[in-house]
Amino acid sequence: MKSFYIAMWSGPRNISSALMRSFENRSDCFVSDEPFYPYFLTKTKLKHPLYDEIIQSGLTDYKQIIKYITGVIPLSKKIWYQKHMAHHILDIKNIDWVKHMKNCILIRHPSDVITSYSKQNKIENIEQLGYIQQIQIYKRLTDYLDIHPIIIDAEDLLSNPLKMLTLLCRKLQIKFDPKMLSWSIGIRKTDGVWAKHWYKNVESSSGFKPYNKTDRKIPAKYHSINDICLEHYNFLHQKRIIINNNC
Repeated sequence: MKSFYIAMWSGPRNISSALMRSFENRSDCFVSDEPFYPYFLTKTKLKHPLYDEIIQSGLTDYKQIIKYITGVIPLSKKIWYQKHMAHHILDIKNIDWVKHMKNCILIRHPSDVITSYSKQNKIENIEQLGYIQQIQIYKRLTDYLDIHPIIIDAEDLLSNPLKMLTLLCRKLQIKFDPKMLSWSIGIRKTDGVWAKHWYKNVESSSGFKPYNKTDRKIPAKYHSINDICLEHYNFLHQKRIIINNNC
């Protein structure tokens, strides 16, 4: 098997860290946790929690980051799983480097995202949640690069991890590994320094938590943001991969 790169385009609070854990538990896979985050904060000056630590923790030059994540896979692994936040890419037209990667988009219902995100950080604008940027990335991939990304819904994954991971691996054209279903509790060296603020749930987990359906009620102040996000979510949701009897 030659070197294999996966770009997983997510938004915040999409169980993206749990999915990263899942892939990291494969013996053939190296993972990277949001390599564009230090660059994003350097450019935007947004005062996120642990702002200074994050900037100091990684590369802040866009070209250097691309050179790194398209280079030789660390630790002689065969697969490089890269967890990316869609909103960390400030110039969507400058993502031609993904042409030689398997591109995936991880989505989650906006009411669930808003409920989770607002517990950790203040929501001031829609751009924080990544839906607009996920659509922009999708259109860039399909319209200009002739790439059709694999779209995964977090609800589907939590509802049936075994079948969804089996399906995802089949779409990626890699062998499913049962080790992807569970992992040891705790932090990882590959976790970003922001883990101490954002990763409490995943650090205490040993697998995907069962999906719990909620009424998805959110505070009135977030209704307008939710409505716009929902439109983008529904567009991608209709294109997601779906479990069938063969999975």
